[in-house]
Amino acid sequence: MKQSIPTYDLTGITQHGILIERIEKRTMSTEDNLFDKGIHRDSHYIFTFLESGRAKMMVDFKTIEAHGSAVFFLLPGQVHEGILMEDVSGWFIAVKADLLSDTVRSVFEESLVDVEPVSVDDNWLEKLSSCAGILKRSCTEEMLSSKEGFLVVRSLINAFTGMYAMVFLSENNCEISSDSRAVQLTRKFRVLIRKEFKTMKSPSVYAGLLNISPGYLSEVIREVTGKSAQHWIHQEILIEAKRLLSFTQLTVKEIAYELGYSDHTYFSRLFSRTEGFPPSEFRDKNRRKK
Repeated sequence: MKQSIPTYDLTGITQHGILIERIEKRTMSTEDNLFDKGIHRDSHYIFTFLESGRAKMMVDFKTIEAHGSAVFFLLPGQVHEGILMEDVSGWFIAVKADLLSDTVRSVFEESLVDVEPVSVDDNWLEKLSSCAGILKRSCTEEMLSSKEGFLVVRSLINAFTGMYAMVFLSENNCEISSDSRAVQLTRKFRVLIRKEFKTMKSPSVYAGLLNISPGYLSEVIREVTGKSAQHWIHQEILIEAKRLLSFTQLTVKEIAYELGYSDHTYFSRLFSRTEGFPPSEFRDKNRRKK
């Protein structure tokens, strides 16, 4: 195990921020990883669309599995590793976050349910396959190098990921977020937390950045999400703590400092109070599963 979790971006692969690959009857095991990266995270979104076959992967210390016709996505920063692919056909698309529309990003980033593969019916299968095919044929250097061509490609990205969002929302009985002020503030708050949780841990600090009062921030976040602003700050801290506990050799004290706590005992108490057991116990339990 390492002292840090490797993070990859698309810079060395493409200068345009999008990668699309067609997979045909692909089979792999842990000895033949699709990307040969092991446990890592990416700075971009990943959208995997299975038309057929079976795939298994680890995402944030949980094993998930998809089979048949299904869609799945990974958020930037999630720790993952490919485990298994059996006779898989479909599409793999990696996209920089800033190429996605705010509406699509809000669906994925503000989700209050665990991200799981979602099965798709023949109707969605045809639509997603057609759109992916057009996107693949349009992602040429000639198209991407011109302003007009890039606009076409970005429109196709939004169409493909928009369908992903519709499938995901339908499965989880949700509706696409409106653009009310409350929803807009919640979106900005959640994005800020992901960027600043290591250095900013008080709702009042985030309220200041958003130019609103702490009381109004708390009211809005609870109204939109059903949870307090402090809850979401702690959730971001704890998921990163679990990643570091699971996939690095850092001590609990070192992890506390990495997360911005000068007092590691305070961090341990926060973890224990929220999770029901101390960080060391989480590490031991998770390593036994591997």
